Amino acid sequence: MRLLTRSLLTIFTFLFLFGCASQQLTIPSIDTKKLDADNYTSKVDNFIILFDASSSMNHAAGQSAKFDIAKTLAYGINSSIPELGQTAGLRSFGHAPDLSKEKTILFYGMEKYSTRNLDKGIDKITKAGGYSPVNLALDATADDLDGLSGDSNAVIIISDGLDMEKGVLTSARKLKAKYGSSICFYPILVGDSKDGAALLQKIADIGGCGFYSTADELMSYAGMADFVEMVFLDEKPASAPKAPVVSAKKDSDNDGVYDGDDKCPGTPAGATVNAVGCWVLDNVLFDFDKSIIKSMAYPLLDDVVKILKQNPAMNLQLNGHCDNVGTPAYNMDLSLRRANAVRDYIVKKGILWKRLDTQGFGFTQPVALNGTDSGRAMNRRVELDPS
Repeated sequence: MRLLTRSLLTIFTFLFLFGCASQQLTIPSIDTKKLDADNYTSKVDNFIILFDASSSMNHAAGQSAKFDIAKTLAYGINSSIPELGQTAGLRSFGHAPDLSKEKTILFYGMEKYSTRNLDKGIDKITKAGGYSPVNLALDATADDLDGLSGDSNAVIIISDGLDMEKGVLTSARKLKAKYGSSICFYPILVGDSKDGAALLQKIADIGGCGFYSTADELMSYAGMADFVEMVFLDEKPASAPKAPVVSAKKDSDNDGVYDGDDKCPGTPAGATVNAVGCWVLDNVLFDFDKSIIKSMAYPLLDDVVKILKQNPAMNLQLNGHCDNVGTPAYNMDLSLRRANAVRDYIVKKGILWKRLDTQGFGFTQPVALNGTDSGRAMNRRVELDPS
């Protein structure tokens, strides 16, 4: 009996340790890059990040703790925003008792935005604990923004939306009433709570001019860049191009793009190229989320067939690309299906299939930011690489 008991205890101990090891959480990361200040003006005069440091943020969401996901998002936002003279702040709500007895703390600001100093503020939020008094953080934000210059204020809320005190929506309405159309709310859900999502969506709706997001949408370079561009930035209008000095520039492939600006030299005669000299079939080929070629695109493809027939020694690589709506795996497959659809059309017009190769890149190689309809449309394309 003793031997049996020992054996059972050994088995149970092994299973317990194995279970704990298999649930070990990891620290998430985002590959971010500061957007070029030369290309933008600031859409907001003042912004503040409200960070949920309550006890529910210690729980797991996937392979990471929600608290760690929230800090990664805060660092990612900070590392992407260009310094354009904005005023910024960071306020947390809820805390581990040994971190602070205060229910909400302004860890940074309000002051002229500095990437380095906001990073230091995020560093100070080291533990989660207690309940979620986001209502008090919203009330304090009304004072944080008081007296600041400018008429555009953004409030970013990073939270799981759980264990909130009563009066959250009342506080959001009071803040909106005080600043009117000059303030917008941008809640970001960490985790997958339906109740949390519903609450944060209501806060966004009260703001009227902001929008609700999820952490999953921002945990990539493209997703974070889109968010930062839509919340914080306006694109500068393109400056008028300088008149080219014809004698000093060459266009070796006669595609209308000078050699110094041509990223795809050697395009065949008759090919329609974009601003950087690449042979591209743009978004007129397909409807959103479809790989069936639209009839209005047939003349474009017929021109490709004509060029291939005029150059019988030329082969063609068809590279499919997508915007960032949907999962990476789905878009990788969709981009390949689109490239294959173009190949099949060309083959039916009499071009040997062995002259054509296809590859899908999903949304890994955007040519424009995905934060606007026009940017996403530019990213839905098939590029043609002759050889």
